[in-house]
Amino acid sequence: MNTGLQGKKVLVVGLARSGLAAANLLLARGARVRLTDLRDADALKDRLERLEGPAQLTLGQHRREDFLDADLIVVSPGVPSDQPCLQEARRQGKPIWAEVELAFRCMNGFFVGVTGSNGKTTTTTLIGELFRQAGRPVRVAGNIGRPLTELAGEAAQPGTSYVVELSSFQLEHIHRFRCRVAILLNLTPDHLDRHYDFASYARAKERIFNRQGPEDFAILNRDDPALLEMIARRSSTVFPFSRRQRLEEGVFLEEGWIIARREGRKIPILPASEVRLRGVHNLENVLAATASGLVSGLEAPGMAGCFRSFSGVEHRLEYVDTLRGVQFFNDSKATNVDSACKALEAFQEPLLVIMGGRDKGGDFSSLRPLVEARARTIFLIGEAAVKLEKALGGAARLEQADTLPEAVREAFLQAGAGEVVLLAPACASFDMFDDFEHRGRVFKQAVADLRREWEEAQP
Repeated sequence: MNTGLQGKKVLVVGLARSGLAAANLLLARGARVRLTDLRDADALKDRLERLEGPAQLTLGQHRREDFLDADLIVVSPGVPSDQPCLQEARRQGKPIWAEVELAFRCMNGFFVGVTGSNGKTTTTTLIGELFRQAGRPVRVAGNIGRPLTELAGEAAQPGTSYVVELSSFQLEHIHRFRCRVAILLNLTPDHLDRHYDFASYARAKERIFNRQGPEDFAILNRDDPALLEMIARRSSTVFPFSRRQRLEEGVFLEEGWIIARREGRKIPILPASEVRLRGVHNLENVLAATASGLVSGLEAPGMAGCFRSFSGVEHRLEYVDTLRGVQFFNDSKATNVDSACKALEAFQEPLLVIMGGRDKGGDFSSLRPLVEARARTIFLIGEAAVKLEKALGGAARLEQADTLPEAVREAFLQAGAGEVVLLAPACASFDMFDDFEHRGRVFKQAVADLRREWEEAQP
């Protein structure tokens, strides 16, 4: 495929995993690549060793002249769109692409895109599994962990489908990127520290539909009021899902069953009680996955079998262990208020909840009703502990902990048989951890340490 990159001066901003993958793809396509990152060479040593060709480097700073001299700028998701050099380049008409935009222009295939405030990774993984169990060649990439540009450099089987998790940061800088099936799961305030207001965050999410035509499918949550206007604006074929209402066209619940109605035909999928994933939010993820499977040509019986066996994704309401009757669940990916609410809603058992981290601008007071109804004790960690204490004071017993392992240990000491210790931070992880995965691993290690100590103490 001729992408017109040969000989172009391309600036890659940010050398995280997606930036490295983008740089290697550009080098393979004959571009003249410069990398810029605020970190120095020592911090980026491992990344630089994995470059697959010669590139110029600007490290420890961003230089205005690098941005203005480039023919094309490729930005990593972690780079704010209001970065001053990026803003000036935009004013001067420099093309700015997301890493997924670069990948798309170098690939052929059937693209399924998944975005939303919550549930993206579970839904993306589940759709990939639906395709895989149906015998369809499929690759899963994007915000889920593997950059799409890594796949762009690989040979693919004919007819390969790409299921891509897309964050609002990636969607800010797409232009031609086109999803044959585009899914918007839900929309709640998130990343307001980056997008500043809910309207700009919503606009970024809606960009997933921008290049779609009537032959493409838009899958949206009919129960989410923030999405109703988007549904009305679509030029693609809307195939919605709903947990609360029966639909003339789409996927919904009826008398305990997951049902699809398409082109006048009613298609029973399976009883909702047979879905293995826990929580009503995960049921919505299954409805969205069902819709995407149907419009992609998958058969209902095969999808039902997949839903019966799929147990979830690490760090997303992940069952960890049971110790003297106390269950431990890791939902480190609950990085905003809405996802923490969904985690609490998934349990009927009394909860001891670990919350806190870096505040992302959410309204912690909206947690109060669920905390009052379901939580016995909240253990607060990280930068947001004081703000959480003000928002939740009186809703449950509140305790401060200096570290996550300390919170896990104290929760276990206080918990009784039949209760649940739940990590649902409602915050970002970057005050104490590398990312939410690091936080989840620390939680699981703390539980493993408790098990070892408990077993050693048994007569």
